[in-house]
Amino acid sequence: MNLLEIFDKEAKNKNILIIGDIMLDKYVWGEVSRISPEAPVPVVNVTKIESRLGGSANVALNLQSLGANPLLVGVIGNDYNGSEFIKLMKNQKVNVEGLITTSDRPTITKTRIMGNNIQMLRVDEENIKNLPDALRQQILLRITNLLEKYKIDAIVFQDYDKGVIDALLIKHVVQLSKTYNIPVCVDPKKRNFNFYNDVTLFKPNLKEFREGINWNDESFNINSLFDKIHNFREEKNIKYIMVTLGEKGMILAKTNTNNNQYSTININPPKVRQVRDVSGAGDTVISVAALGLALGLDIEFVSELSNLAGGIVCEYVGVVPINKKQLLEEAKVYLKNFDK
Repeated sequence: MNLLEIFDKEAKNKNILIIGDIMLDKYVWGEVSRISPEAPVPVVNVTKIESRLGGSANVALNLQSLGANPLLVGVIGNDYNGSEFIKLMKNQKVNVEGLITTSDRPTITKTRIMGNNIQMLRVDEENIKNLPDALRQQILLRITNLLEKYKIDAIVFQDYDKGVIDALLIKHVVQLSKTYNIPVCVDPKKRNFNFYNDVTLFKPNLKEFREGINWNDESFNINSLFDKIHNFREEKNIKYIMVTLGEKGMILAKTNTNNNQYSTININPPKVRQVRDVSGAGDTVISVAALGLALGLDIEFVSELSNLAGGIVCEYVGVVPINKKQLLEEAKVYLKNFDK
């Protein structure tokens, strides 16, 4: 069985725990043909309104689309949007055991106004303060219960700086992961960037990496970037770092097992794409990477496949999960070196 067949056929046996900021994505679709007489703004004539699972829930959808079993842990508000979120989860047949409802904060909701298939405005409803201690303890207890109930094959921190993840939660979960020997994958943001010590995979984009290490040099010098990645990786004792570079692909930093020295691989996009929307691409990349590690696949193959998947979802408008069939079909074409 080659690597792609393993990814395709063994995914259904893998349980992936996702911890992070849950969001409800709302879309107001319409057509624009005139400017408002009240203000110099376009008038959107609404044709459709829809809601989708967003934030860390999009990672759950990606993993489900890839054939794995996602277990999502996070907080929603005791409100209409929270009820709608739960309904969408159940309709999608995604496990809801990890959801915690609170009256202390609203369900994070992002409403995107789409005119002629272009995002014209986004309205956010959120409270991004760190969770109170009691609520964090509820999350940690829920995580502990899920680890005891299910055989978890990978843990994902999907962090959007919205307050669910903090230094204490990270520390406790990483300790638990060592007890259960589970790889930990991180899609970070700035607030907690420097708290992810001893994790397996750390996947910022270039902007997040610059902000996280307070690197203000805006010039793109690949050798300087390699050095910064290696230094950060050594300081935090991280096994793999993947830095996504948008249309330039990604960088993978890993340990060379022969001499215990760092090696860095520049992974270029396999094809030129018509990018329509980059929303959710990072969710897809971390999802594919986490499942690949859960399957025990080679990190270079995992990086190539993740890079390919991130490019695919950018061809679609809005936040959408990866299509497994399309991913594997393109992988057979563009990742021939790994078909063994």
